[in-house]
Amino acid sequence: MKQDMILILDLGSEENPRLAREIRALGVYSEIHPHDITLEEVKALPNVKGIILNGGPNRVVDGVEIDAAKEIYNHDVPVLLADHKGDQPWPSDEEERKQALSNFVFGVCGAQPNWNMENFIADQVELIRQQVGDRKVLLALSGGVDSSVVAALLIRAIGKQLTCVHVNHGLLRKGEPEQVVEVFRHQMDANLIYVDAVDRFLDKLAGAADPEQKRKIIGTEFIRVFEEEARKLEGIEFLAQGTIYPDVVESGLGGESTVIKSHHNVGGLPDYVDFKEIVEPLRDLFKDETRQAGRELGLPEYLVSRQPFPGPGLAIRIIGEVTPDKVKMVQEADAIWREEIAKAGLDKSISQYYAALTNMRSVGVMGDERTYDYAVALRAVTTTDFMTAEAAEIPWGLLQTVTSRIVNEVQHVNRILYDCTGKPPATIEFE
Repeated sequence: MKQDMILILDLGSEENPRLAREIRALGVYSEIHPHDITLEEVKALPNVKGIILNGGPNRVVDGVEIDAAKEIYNHDVPVLLADHKGDQPWPSDEEERKQALSNFVFGVCGAQPNWNMENFIADQVELIRQQVGDRKVLLALSGGVDSSVVAALLIRAIGKQLTCVHVNHGLLRKGEPEQVVEVFRHQMDANLIYVDAVDRFLDKLAGAADPEQKRKIIGTEFIRVFEEEARKLEGIEFLAQGTIYPDVVESGLGGESTVIKSHHNVGGLPDYVDFKEIVEPLRDLFKDETRQAGRELGLPEYLVSRQPFPGPGLAIRIIGEVTPDKVKMVQEADAIWREEIAKAGLDKSISQYYAALTNMRSVGVMGDERTYDYAVALRAVTTTDFMTAEAAEIPWGLLQTVTSRIVNEVQHVNRILYDCTGKPPATIEFE
């Protein structure tokens, strides 16, 4: 990496990811590392211009006070104490905080604002070519933002040495498998293997109603399908993954205060296929930076700005057992909801929105006939971090339009509900 770096040493503050994002927003690269990093390890990092020690109010983790090595304080780059241990308290006011950070990064450290997606992509292309050489790479391409950006970056770096496998488990949103094929096979000329596993997954899910059981079935079956496809190929030595920086931080590899949850794609090679190495070119990017990289790589906006979508797909937006008819119902209802939100110009202001199929059935009237059909629940939330969320205030006229369209266009749905619950007490997804 040629860009200048500000190093953050984590001494117990939950705000370190925010601090790293604020530094990157200034155009300077920043990484979080554990407090016990050695001076030799610091010197081995490229272009470190300054170090920030941040431990929140007490620098205590699990009842033990922690600190960086004394050699770090005496290193020949500026050190900022961004907590109460410093000579001056770290500003709590937003504007003062940004100004203090800017003064340190530019005035004290002399860092250059050369962190941008153009430079990042150029660096990664070079690093990928060095790592891979003339060998082959395999990528599970879901069509989500992370895997799509990894695919685009690897296509730029190594072209046909990359093989993408898109497994259609039948639980994607309406039109998504076709979009993946159109973009990567037809527009980007990727070496893409499309696997139609719809019937296979739905057969496995038959009779399963518990959310965790559904997740396990889908996860296990996906690994089996991917393994089968991988074993058909010859000479694959690398597995590419869409690991991004929040995955690394939340898995505890970014410091003391950040062990939130484990991620399947952080920490080592999977044991189900014999790969030699992992390629993770987005490992240093936050989610919004990943989207920026996608735009820089020429991916279409509808793909780059795609909302978070759960790994088990629509299976956890169908309450209870998953059947082909239920999948069709939720796909059609969701497509209408999304289309009307976009028409109303609300798609950029709502953080996440989708339709879910409840397992509630009720009496209704369609024409002159009595019905006994399903209720669809519409969900739309606004959030900054997805840790908490509020239900979006949807105009009544829009809800009326969507309700009318769904009950008239989607078979076996006769009632529409809008979920007004925030997070907490609810979650953003239904299961």
